[in-house]
Amino acid sequence: MTRHLVLTLAIAVAALAAALVSGPHRRGALVGAGSAGLTAIASLIFMQRGARSRKPLNAAMAVMAVMFLLRILVVALGTVLIVRNGESVFGFIIGFFVPYFTFAAIEGSYLHGLSRGTGPTA
Repeated sequence: MTRHLVLTLAIAVAALAAALVSGPHRRGALVGAGSAGLTAIASLIFMQRGARSRKPLNAAMAVMAVMFLLRILVVALGTVLIVRNGESVFGFIIGFFVPYFTFAAIEGSYLHGLSRGTGPTA
């Protein structure tokens, strides 16, 4: 397991813990933090699998693009479900996007590491 994945798991757990203590916004925040965490973990796992290919940076960028589009759908679906159940949309949006920006930075760091390569650059 890479340090990027371990860091993502730690932040996902911290986001869920913060959502648990968010008072009246708890359910919305839990759905937001949970969906952000799951998509971030899936994204890094797929990036790592793609990094085994002949063009690791291209594969990882493709995964990042597909996961971004999936996250747009997750936010839309989550917002609809939260509103239909009468839960806090504010909690969902904060619960999703605060950890998401941190996860995006971690994914960017992973991509940056791939772009440097591991072999000689002569």
